[in-house]
Amino acid sequence: MARILVVEDSSAFRAFIRAALEDAPGLFAASPDDTHGEVEVVEAASGFDALRLLPRGNYDLVITDINMPDINGLELLRFMRDSERHRKVATIIISTQSSEKDRARGLALGADAFLAKPFTVEALQRAITTILQARSSLPAESSEGSR
Repeated sequence: MARILVVEDSSAFRAFIRAALEDAPGLFAASPDDTHGEVEVVEAASGFDALRLLPRGNYDLVITDINMPDINGLELLRFMRDSERHRKVATIIISTQSSEKDRARGLALGADAFLAKPFTVEALQRAITTILQARSSLPAESSEGSR
């Protein structure tokens, strides 16, 4: 079962992302024959909440907004990339700040993808599929998440 941490201060947008993840059978399938691909979605309303949740479990993917109270998504991403335990967790940045400079900054910090808000369910699912395919083609040592 895939564990996803969604870090977003908007409860409506967290619900949108949760629905997109839970309503996509097979998105997190372990193999092409696995059509279930169950997912557990954990929600954090801020970067600070995410920092409290990260040590409590292993995550396969973190989806984080940039603009949040207290700790923003870029600071969270920097923490994750500096942490031995969370360094290899796949990450997607979502933001209303969609300039090329913002996108480049997020990717330079180690995000696997950047989605500008608003985005469609299909765009989120495509980004996740691309990340999972890229990681599955890496040698086993490089593709291990935080497990």
